[in-house]
Amino acid sequence: MARSERVEFTGSQGDKLAAKLEWPAGTPRAFAVFAHCFSCSKDIFAANRISRRLAQTGIAVLRFDFTGLGHSEGDFANTNFSSNVEDLVAAARYLEAEHQAPALLIGHSLGGAAVIVAAHDLPSVKAVATLGAPSDAEHVKHQFEASLDEIEKKGLAKVHLAGRPFTIKKQFLDDIRGRTLEEAISTLKRPLLVAHSPVDATVSIDNASKLFIAAKHPKSFVSLDGADHLLTRQEDAWHAADIIAAWASRYVEEEMLGEPPASKNFEVVVQETGRGKFENFVVADGHVSMADEPLSVGGTNNGPTPYHYLNAALGACSVMTVRMYAERKGWPVTRITASLNHNKGHAEDCEACLEGQETNVDIIERTMKFEGDLDAEQRAKLLEIADKCPVHRTLNSPVVIRTHQG
Repeated sequence: MARSERVEFTGSQGDKLAAKLEWPAGTPRAFAVFAHCFSCSKDIFAANRISRRLAQTGIAVLRFDFTGLGHSEGDFANTNFSSNVEDLVAAARYLEAEHQAPALLIGHSLGGAAVIVAAHDLPSVKAVATLGAPSDAEHVKHQFEASLDEIEKKGLAKVHLAGRPFTIKKQFLDDIRGRTLEEAISTLKRPLLVAHSPVDATVSIDNASKLFIAAKHPKSFVSLDGADHLLTRQEDAWHAADIIAAWASRYVEEEMLGEPPASKNFEVVVQETGRGKFENFVVADGHVSMADEPLSVGGTNNGPTPYHYLNAALGACSVMTVRMYAERKGWPVTRITASLNHNKGHAEDCEACLEGQETNVDIIERTMKFEGDLDAEQRAKLLEIADKCPVHRTLNSPVVIRTHQG
């Protein structure tokens, strides 16, 4: 199971920056840094959901609060676009020192502009992805346009961004003035993914066009249809993460998997990947998955264990069998869920055991959940039907396994 770890590192101005490292369940395919939008934090929906979704695909992601934002130390008023870039570089250096240098940078909104610039100082970065990024850093001025004159005359002003007060100093305006990204993109020399919503009301789609035109190949554009700028809908954030994971896998994995073996109809082929002590391809009729063991026994946890697959076979068969029966009866079953656990125990009531046979047996605890407008009699019948699924019958019958040398 993926997990989240709270960490901190020293930022560009010497302050402690708060961060979260999203770990995948197994050995990371790669490490990434996620840069949030202007005046946001690492815990904004987009940063949170995308980082966790990427961790589920095997990419470890560090998301952090820029200086003076979220839970990080420092004064936001003393920061600017340049310091954000330097914070990004500091985050990458932290990963390199503690774990592994990042191969992927992901930036949302102004964070997208920052990752494009920061990549130039990070030789480990193999790919860069942006989400709703502006084509120039000056774009953020429209968020406090009413206070621009005051900032220019007085040197600073209090502004409200996303309902919160911030102090913006003139040095911030000076830093972003005339700062376009065309040159930074044209010299990026990394694959670039530009993801943008055509209905983005904060950073218009024209910005994506400028970024894409300025970029050199390999470059890709993805339209985040229907999404708002902050990707507040969970399905939009997950969609963006899935696209990034699929696109980045071509560039960022240190140790690429070889070609999985072929399988004939109804044949299951299990073959070592060569990338870990217990990691295996599992190929069934063209469908490819992985099998592995937990870290605690020397595996890399990059796939379910053999007993997980055994439980999965019984669970899937149970659900399918009950579904067929319910459909045939016309019963209003909206969803069926099977939860299974395997352990070894003492079976005093083992009906299948012969006299004198060892009664320490494998026990699979199966819980069936039936959703829908069903009465108690119907639920009891469905539970009985689950016991009649073909895999259940196989497990309760004598099984002969013949092993041959190939």
